Amino acid sequence: MWCLNHFVSIGIILLMCNCSIQKNIMNKEITNSVNQTVYMSELLLERYPESCKNLTKILEKHNVNYSFIKGTKDIWCRDYMPVQTESGKLIQFTYNPSYLKGKKEWEESRSDVKDICKQNNIIATFSDINLDGGNVLICDGRAIISDRIYSENPDKTREELRKELAMLLECEIIVIPSLNKTADFTGHADGMVRFVDRNTVLGIKYDDKYKKDWWKNTQKVLDTYNISFIEVPFLEDKPDSEHPESAIGVYVNYLEVNDLIVVPIFDRKEDEEAVEVIRKAFPNKIIETINYSDVAREGGLLNCTTWVVK
Repeated sequence: MWCLNHFVSIGIILLMCNCSIQKNIMNKEITNSVNQTVYMSELLLERYPESCKNLTKILEKHNVNYSFIKGTKDIWCRDYMPVQTESGKLIQFTYNPSYLKGKKEWEESRSDVKDICKQNNIIATFSDINLDGGNVLICDGRAIISDRIYSENPDKTREELRKELAMLLECEIIVIPSLNKTADFTGHADGMVRFVDRNTVLGIKYDDKYKKDWWKNTQKVLDTYNISFIEVPFLEDKPDSEHPESAIGVYVNYLEVNDLIVVPIFDRKEDEEAVEVIRKAFPNKIIETINYSDVAREGGLLNCTTWVVK
């Protein structure tokens, strides 16, 4: 009986939320509203009901609107949903990442972006640039993207990519080094740094030699743009055979919406220090925490599983 009631409840929630997303997006300019809305894949509620419930409780506590996206094939909606520019335009990049190729189950998990936009009544400008949303960070006329953008688009020159991206995203393009595929198979910027403001970023503090070299090379790029770097602790989790791509410890992959930041924690000693660093970086924002370990073990965190638009 519990199971039946449980799934009936989920079905009711999804039905209500699907109506909401169509109402919020269909036939209107997203920029009409100052407040942002958080969208998540229906699959997050289905596969991780406890974490999803805990997250929506935090959003409700702070009067943040949220809804669910239908037609998705995995929970990482940040990557396949459109990127919103600061003027409110939605840019739908091609979603064909190299890291999903070579394994049948991964290839089958690739969401069809055109179908998702159609099912959810989203009107976007489509681009042939192959780029995940998790590799785009925008703040006050600037966008940080990792250099994985180059290998994902071998038919375009670096100059062409920068020019097209600047036009589409309506901002200055800053390309930072990505971690190698062994350290981070996605190469996404949101697993390495996050904007505090246009002149400041939070970034992961790595200990091993290779990642220290990444930090030095990234610092050189940021120095070119007069961007200061605040170090955030990094917890190196030991992956296992069932979870080889664990994202536990990547505190910078938090959710930022309106005046709220939700930071992932993992019941580790590093949690307190990481949260305090983020709290000091955003003195005028509300900081909440959530244990997101079950999702993190699958390779992503809060920014990965949310799509935030205004």
